[in-house]
Amino acid sequence: MEKEKLVLVDGSSIAFRAFFAMHNVLEKFKNPQGLHTNAIFAFDNMLDSILKKSQPSKMLVAFDAGKVTFRTKMYRDYKGNRPHTPGEFQEQLPYIKQLLAARGIQNYELANYEADDIIGTLARQGEAAGCQVTVVTGDRDLTQLVTDQVTVVVTIKGVSELEYYTPEHFQEKLGIKPQQLIDLKALMGDNSDNYPGVTKVGEKTGLKLLHQYGSLENLYAEIDGMKTSKLKEHLLEDEDQARLSQQLATIQCQAPIKVELADLTYQGDQTEELVEFYKEMNFQSKLNKLDISQEQLTSAPPVKYHELTTEQLEDWVATPTEQTVVIEMLNDDYHTEPIIGLAVGNEKEIWVSDQVELLANPQLKACLENPKTPKIVFDYKRTYVALYRHQIQLQGVKFDALLASYLLDVNDNSNDLGELAQSYNYYQLEPDRKFYGQGAKKKVPAASELKQHLANKVAALQFLAQELPPQLQEHDQDQLFEEIELPLALVLAQMEIAGIKVEQGTLQEMQQKLGVRLAELEQDIYRQAGHEFNLNSPQQLSQVLFEEMKLQPLKKTKRGYSTSVAVLEKLKNKAPIITDILNYRQVAKIQSTYVVGLLHSLAQDGKVHTRYQQTLTQTGRLSSVDPNLQNIPVRSEGREIRKSFVASEPDWQLFSSDYSQIELRILAHLSGDENMQQAFRENYDIHAHTAMRIFGLQDIKAVTPDMRRKAKATNFGIVYGISDYGLAQNIGISRTEAAEFIKSYFDQYPKVKLYLDQMVQQAREQGYVETIMHRRRYLPDIHAHNYNVRSFAERTAMNTPIQGSAADVIKIAMINMQEKLQEHQLKTRMLLQVHDELIFEAPTAEIAILEKLVPQVMDSAVQLDIPLKVESAYGLTWYDAKG
Repeated sequence: MEKEKLVLVDGSSIAFRAFFAMHNVLEKFKNPQGLHTNAIFAFDNMLDSILKKSQPSKMLVAFDAGKVTFRTKMYRDYKGNRPHTPGEFQEQLPYIKQLLAARGIQNYELANYEADDIIGTLARQGEAAGCQVTVVTGDRDLTQLVTDQVTVVVTIKGVSELEYYTPEHFQEKLGIKPQQLIDLKALMGDNSDNYPGVTKVGEKTGLKLLHQYGSLENLYAEIDGMKTSKLKEHLLEDEDQARLSQQLATIQCQAPIKVELADLTYQGDQTEELVEFYKEMNFQSKLNKLDISQEQLTSAPPVKYHELTTEQLEDWVATPTEQTVVIEMLNDDYHTEPIIGLAVGNEKEIWVSDQVELLANPQLKACLENPKTPKIVFDYKRTYVALYRHQIQLQGVKFDALLASYLLDVNDNSNDLGELAQSYNYYQLEPDRKFYGQGAKKKVPAASELKQHLANKVAALQFLAQELPPQLQEHDQDQLFEEIELPLALVLAQMEIAGIKVEQGTLQEMQQKLGVRLAELEQDIYRQAGHEFNLNSPQQLSQVLFEEMKLQPLKKTKRGYSTSVAVLEKLKNKAPIITDILNYRQVAKIQSTYVVGLLHSLAQDGKVHTRYQQTLTQTGRLSSVDPNLQNIPVRSEGREIRKSFVASEPDWQLFSSDYSQIELRILAHLSGDENMQQAFRENYDIHAHTAMRIFGLQDIKAVTPDMRRKAKATNFGIVYGISDYGLAQNIGISRTEAAEFIKSYFDQYPKVKLYLDQMVQQAREQGYVETIMHRRRYLPDIHAHNYNVRSFAERTAMNTPIQGSAADVIKIAMINMQEKLQEHQLKTRMLLQVHDELIFEAPTAEIAILEKLVPQVMDSAVQLDIPLKVESAYGLTWYDAKG
């Protein structure tokens, strides 16, 4: 008969370790009521691990009852050196006990005793009853309980890495028996629990004494025979301390507990209670892992809906009120993906349909295009583009839940309405990835299920439309939402629909030329290597370079020596083959990623219609996908790709306007540094001006190209919180020189240093930093114990207000520019936004107007303490306009 398995958990130490294991994400883990939940989350993870590995039949989690115990009465300073327990941890303890109840696990505490004593008592009772006992703790003191029937599992790293103490492991690790740990603690004391032991006796000396004498009793019984030494003096002088420490270190295994082994049966998860608990804590990932139906997840009745028919449309359109609009597609590419369902609704009724032909109904079209009928949507841009394909131009959108949630937390927004709603404790909508499946398993469900899902989406959107706006107002982000992000969604939709023409013939010609160039490079590389090999195999390339050609490897990986670009750049001067390999890689990337990629992206109209991701980046910058037009190379052979981008109509040209050094200008504004502001006001070359100041030159004409290059790298590096190591790597100088360079820079621009330091301090105090338009970025890692993690958060605190404000500026410029094009009744179309550049196509006759209008609009997007500067150019191709 298999032994019963009793698991005893030191709840106090595990909970504390759980808190600090996830301390770096403390501010990220909060429920909607503001309760910190990091310790609860990590503790639950630990429970999952314990339950999976131990398969207990009986279980109990013990907690300390308070700071006053029989040990503090024996020794007033017991544990007296411990820092104040963080309030963020204290507030979570009652909820950890709620969690245990929901997981079907008993918890217990006993006045005047510690969790250790409860565990010790139950461990011995369990052992006597024939149980196999496992103790889980973060405190090695409990390893004194180890026997053949009692295993003590100690958490080593956070709550994930574990060490299993058995009698054999104990002997192997310390060379003594578990019971002797008490006497070891008596001799060496315990810094954590703050009891003294014997002066100058540490673990090494304590173990030596125990190996010789066996126990504290034997040691003091035979101490007269010990030769005279400082150690003997300390042992005699501190005997009382040693005996006190022995008592303090001894776990009481006969504590007057009021629980019986029979009471400790592990009940298993109490599903209803656990679901409610996870909801309250906002643990979406844990809810998703539970094997429960959507009905179990929500106790509310199903959302009611009506079939949307032509007849009902007549009544609905006759009395227009605020409407929630859902346009359903199965996949992301809303430019081509078919619509599979639609739903509209207000606070009284919801109508749904899977009959897409209803979009041709003139009454529905009239309502969707009526700017006086306010609309609520999820992803305005996606909805607009999808409806535009059905000759409907959506107007009147007043709320987009996707954009609102993104602004409220750029770290944790979701493109899935169900996940977003559940993060605000609304559970009547299943996430799309669960409802439709994922990847190749995606499929359209039965009509009745689809219609209910659409109705649920309308209800969820109506809930979020009430929940999110007050939070935007509280964060001073309502203006950012209403005046920037919402109108920008429409501008982006119109740009995506317009697309930009790409000449297929130019790309095919380039493809052919690059193919020849790759073949030539291949042959040169094979000739130098002495044989052919797979150039795209890191292992084969490593063998050629480091084994056959005997080049000195710089970095080892699991699969051999690294052949990364960073490594090869450092080896460039060692052999000509390295330059050829780097050139080969660059040309191959241009060929596959850009030339072939663009050819595959060409639509039937001869254009590419990129999709702008408005809610992806944490700085507010837009990103471009399918294809990514923001990564078209600016330098090298890749620049030639821009020759394939042309205007879509005869006698039209491409017009480009680019903000000059916008991030540095914003830094000058935000920091208020007079020296930097003067340089911009007087229209100096900022990099040459910086070089002049930090190299101590009297005349800007004395600045050499190399000085300017180093100053430029420093200017942009400072914006990104660069370190001396990073700057040294970038410009090829020693780390000491780089540190001097940065110091000199801050000496010349003192308020820049002050400002960057203030941003880091603000992040520490508030948990976030903001842009000029109150775009907020939370930085939970700003308090991380790990230096690298914390340093990255500090650099992010410096950079985000600068880069994010630049994003704000160009977004405002785009909105204003679109308005001006309409106001002046120009045929010009805005096509692309690439970093700080706007690209238009225009009739040649309108170019002269644009040369004045575009810089004027872009320059005045926001009012800074220094002027913004815009540089414009035009030509038949993007290459001609941009160079």
